[in-house]
Amino acid sequence: MASKAPPSSTEKQRDFFNHLEAYLAKRDGVDKLLKISRYATKIILSSSALPESLPLTHRLKSFESSVGVSRKAFRLGKFIQDLNALRNSHFESSQQLLLALVAYGGEGFYYFIEQFVWLAKSGLIDKRHSNHLQKISAWAELIGYIGSISLKIRDLKRILEDEACLKASIDIAVTRGDKHREEEEKMKKLQTKKLMKKLSIVQDFADGFMAAADIRDGNGRLSGPLPISWAGLISALISTHKNWISC
Repeated sequence: MASKAPPSSTEKQRDFFNHLEAYLAKRDGVDKLLKISRYATKIILSSSALPESLPLTHRLKSFESSVGVSRKAFRLGKFIQDLNALRNSHFESSQQLLLALVAYGGEGFYYFIEQFVWLAKSGLIDKRHSNHLQKISAWAELIGYIGSISLKIRDLKRILEDEACLKASIDIAVTRGDKHREEEEKMKKLQTKKLMKKLSIVQDFADGFMAAADIRDGNGRLSGPLPISWAGLISALISTHKNWISC
């Protein structure tokens, strides 16, 4: 039987563009590309790499502000995904239920309030309410990330336990001279899952760090524009990677 020919460069290119189309069709896909562009711009501005008097500096400030408002429009109705995630989850203990309520409830309430923040920044709601709404959304976001990080650390511990058990099975199979290809494949998938879970925790810490800075109005240690911008960029890159491989 003739072996299947490897995909040509044209086919690979077509697969890439199909993948890109699927990625851009997702709300989170476009949102995270905007997030990357916004925080990359903020890093340039906060690093003082460009003189204040340069016309490009003013254009970048305008661009960053515009993208920030545009991203809020992508949060319209997004709180429903947290509501559905909570409804469709199965809990093994009361502790897990409590953490899920904190995680999904906090994030869902954050997205709900962000709709009104967007309306205030867009001019439909009196802008004097904007600061108050942003403070409420920042607190809800931070609470949500505390719950999310706690849940993911529990998940990571479980993955590490499964990995240890699987490694023991592989070691036994090697000692006995048995085949263990299936276990090796499971190990690769488990290690990929572990990596993604770790990245997700790092992302939550970065976003939580930004939410805490919003609560403090940018005051305090490590709340300056440059550290916050780097945290935003790291979060955006991790989220973009997760969304890309999930397409």
